[in-house]
Amino acid sequence: MKIRVVWVGKTQEAWVKAGIEEYAGRIRRYTPLEISEAKEEKGIQHEMGRAAECARLGKLLPKNACLVLLDERGDELDSRQLATFIEKQRDSAIPELVFAIGGAYGFSDEFRRQAQRTIALSRLTFTHQMVRLFLLEQIYRGFTILNNEPYHH
Repeated sequence: MKIRVVWVGKTQEAWVKAGIEEYAGRIRRYTPLEISEAKEEKGIQHEMGRAAECARLGKLLPKNACLVLLDERGDELDSRQLATFIEKQRDSAIPELVFAIGGAYGFSDEFRRQAQRTIALSRLTFTHQMVRLFLLEQIYRGFTILNNEPYHH
């Protein structure tokens, strides 16, 4: 199974970029990983921005993938539950597991309907830049849990 992470906007902070590269490299020891960015909309109304960004994200989605949205209104999972979810997708022969991080406008209703699952990393509010790094760290942690490695205590 391949994992793809898609998000809106470019990663600006150097320290976030470094963290993304670190955890992407770690994840690739377990499974193929692809990261894609969709152009961010600026200076237009929220609904139009949301629709434009989600249309761009939609073009990054492969057919037959399992789409998981990261959204503050999603299900809160602990690290072991996320690991179990990843394991179930892998074992069900899903070719790609796609995690999507929206922009400042969130996701359109149409894009939400395409998702098989919506999860929240926390009820706390994080910048979109930080969520990228946190998600990759949690995916890596999930693989260490599945492989009984000591990273997760």
